[in-house]
Amino acid sequence: MALKPIHVIGGGLAGSEAAWQIAQAGVPVILHEMRGVRGTDAHKTDGLAELVCSNSFRSDDAETNAVGLLHAEMRLAGSLIMRSGDSHQVPAGGALAVDRDGFSAAVTARLEAHPLVTIVREEIAGLPSSDWDQVIIATGPLTAPSLAEAIRAETGADALAFFDAIAPIVHFDTIDMDICWFQSRYDKVGPGGTGKDYINCPMDKAQYEAFVQALVDGPKTEFKEWEGTPYFDGCLPIEVMAERGPETLRHGPMKPMGLTNAHNPSVKPYAVVQLRQDNALGTLYNIVGFQTKLKHAEQVRVFRTIPGLENAEFARLGGLHRNTYINSPTLLDGSLQLKSRSGLRFAGQITGCEGYVESAAIGLLAGRFAAAERRGQAVSIPPATTAFGALLGHITGGHLVSDDEPGKRSFQPMNVNFGLFPPLEAGTKLKPDGFEGRFRGKDKTLAKKKATTARALRDCRAWLGLAPAAAEAAE
Repeated sequence: MALKPIHVIGGGLAGSEAAWQIAQAGVPVILHEMRGVRGTDAHKTDGLAELVCSNSFRSDDAETNAVGLLHAEMRLAGSLIMRSGDSHQVPAGGALAVDRDGFSAAVTARLEAHPLVTIVREEIAGLPSSDWDQVIIATGPLTAPSLAEAIRAETGADALAFFDAIAPIVHFDTIDMDICWFQSRYDKVGPGGTGKDYINCPMDKAQYEAFVQALVDGPKTEFKEWEGTPYFDGCLPIEVMAERGPETLRHGPMKPMGLTNAHNPSVKPYAVVQLRQDNALGTLYNIVGFQTKLKHAEQVRVFRTIPGLENAEFARLGGLHRNTYINSPTLLDGSLQLKSRSGLRFAGQITGCEGYVESAAIGLLAGRFAAAERRGQAVSIPPATTAFGALLGHITGGHLVSDDEPGKRSFQPMNVNFGLFPPLEAGTKLKPDGFEGRFRGKDKTLAKKKATTARALRDCRAWLGLAPAAAEAAE
């Protein structure tokens, strides 16, 4: 018997991944994407899974980093987003960064070629009728106002919101490499990298202090209708960080640690601005951590005071947009389904996760859950010990109840991190590096992270029905 299709609304990372997982499970899927009919303030193309902010999927270290662990679990689950990212990676130290155009084109092409995927370019103005009995809403932070209003009407709750900012991109051939140099922090070699994957612009104390003052004094874009909307701490505009104190940037995106000026090794920079490759050709570099709401003319003026960027030409200047997300712990069940309407799920940033990879991971889970239901199978929730389960737990209820408002949970957007995982079981043996049976300094913390990731990958394989890894089988 032919299966009725599942509808996915939104062709970003979460929606694209959800559609892929559904189709790979043998269920037809219709992916609705409004770009091509109606654009947004942040997107520049009609491609599916377009990256509108950074081109980095962050750390690819699956042993000691939670997001790297999530990468690994998504690869085990046959993620389209990770497959396309791996195929279009560009050097970025210990991170996985991608050529954004090649990445989006690859995701679009694979979905267009899949026999069970139908892509419809249209805007969905409201919640679908009951004829669509299985739906995933993955419209992200730029949900069309009419759909956002329909969601509010259905849930009976106001959407929460926060500002997200976009970093500028510079043409490589306009960077002065007689001042700047290539080096990854601590010379770390990442996927496809060499240990010299970032361009570094050094500042002395006077240059740094003048730069910080310019950020604070520069005219900003104002959004009076959004007053009171909080920033997400993981993506603060550079000038907002500067306003928090003169040393904030030196301990954030401009920290000089682990870097040595190749042109003047004996003089340690007081601060360093880093740029990361943004496309496969190496012709574009984005300024790391420099999300901004400075007005465009001011961006050009201030950023050209950075040593080595005096004559920089910008392929894109920074911007600011508002992210919208629902109060998921109150509204969604453990399978991301709206408690008030069976068969209607949410995925991606609109659920209150933050980050490209996290959004795609929630899309992956929503797609699997919906496909299982369509096939008449029980929905299998990933163990809390996995990165999948930890992130899902954060979204669907892992929060304290507010003291000020009884019954309301203190829900905020969050990237995946080890704080979301349950503690290691009592008696777990930790394996120190370099010291037999002894720990020193940060060794124990590192060993705990490795034990946590080993447990997660073991449990994720079991959840997916995969054979244990060779190392696990040998234990």
